[in-house]
Amino acid sequence: MRISAKADYAVRAALQLAAAREGEPLTAEAVAEAQQIPHKFLEAILNDLRRGGLVLSQRGANGGYRLAKTPDSISIADVIRTVEGPLVSVQGVRPPDLSYTGPAESLLPLWIALRAGVRRILEGVTLHDVVSGRLPADVVALADTPAAWVNP
Repeated sequence: MRISAKADYAVRAALQLAAAREGEPLTAEAVAEAQQIPHKFLEAILNDLRRGGLVLSQRGANGGYRLAKTPDSISIADVIRTVEGPLVSVQGVRPPDLSYTGPAESLLPLWIALRAGVRRILEGVTLHDVVSGRLPADVVALADTPAAWVNP
């Protein structure tokens, strides 16, 4: 699985908004500077998050962006899906819509299992979990495995 710059920036922007004082909007400039995200790219991402119902925008002197829901009700998966679509696809197709024959027939359950694993992790971690530094125990256990830090 590859996390695109757009997905990474979207999660980081959402985390910055989650860390803001409750209800206090942040300008796109403030988020871009804090997370070192190109401003124009961030504006497009924030618009995607707004259209997806995760972010609210407010105009005026005290304007900016804020989360539309509480940080504990927004998963990392929600953010990624809003800007990128499905978490796992194969050549742009969702795994259940694929079919294989012959020696590749068992590939479909592998892709389905991969999707289930990605979902379990990304749906199980909220913005609040990351901002508070308290990731779920199963995520911490996976990250604590020495092999997880080694590139094959």
